[in-house]
Amino acid sequence: MRKTPIMAKAAALLAFFAMTPIGANAGTSDIDVENAWSRASIGTARPGVAYMDIRNAGDDPVSLVGLRTDVSGMPEIHRTSTDGSGVSSMAPAGDVMIGPGEVVALEPGGLHAMLMRLQAPLREGDSFALQLLFSDGSEVTVMVPILGIAARGPNG
Repeated sequence: MRKTPIMAKAAALLAFFAMTPIGANAGTSDIDVENAWSRASIGTARPGVAYMDIRNAGDDPVSLVGLRTDVSGMPEIHRTSTDGSGVSSMAPAGDVMIGPGEVVALEPGGLHAMLMRLQAPLREGDSFALQLLFSDGSEVTVMVPILGIAARGPNG
C-alpha cells in the first residue's frame, strides 16, 4: 500500500505523541512514559516487542505489574540476561519497582515488553495502544509507533 500525504502526516503525529510524556490516571499521575517504539514483526509466529522510558516523578515508589494490548494475546515484561559464556536468554521479569525520581528503561538487551501470541503482524508505519498496569490498580496508556524491522531506537 502506497503512503499518501495524509497517512504520512498521521504517522508523524502518532510518533510525536508517542515521544511526548503522557500523564497517567488516578494514583499514577506522577508517571510519565517517553520514547515509546516497537519494531515491525515477521508475521505472527514470532513475538513482537515494545520499548520506552517510564519515569516516576512522584514521592512514592510504584510497581509496574502487567501490560494489556489488543495486538498480543500474552504481553509480559521480560528481562534479557547474558551469562558468563555470552549466551543470552529472556525470562519474565515479574513486578518492576520504579522508585521516586527514577526512570526504568524498557530497551533492547534489557527489560522490554514482550508481545507474545501476536493477533496480527506489526506493520511499519502503524501504531498500537499499550496499557501499563500498576499495583494500585491504575494504568497508563501509551500509543506505540511501529518502526522498521531493523530499528534500534525511537528515532529508527
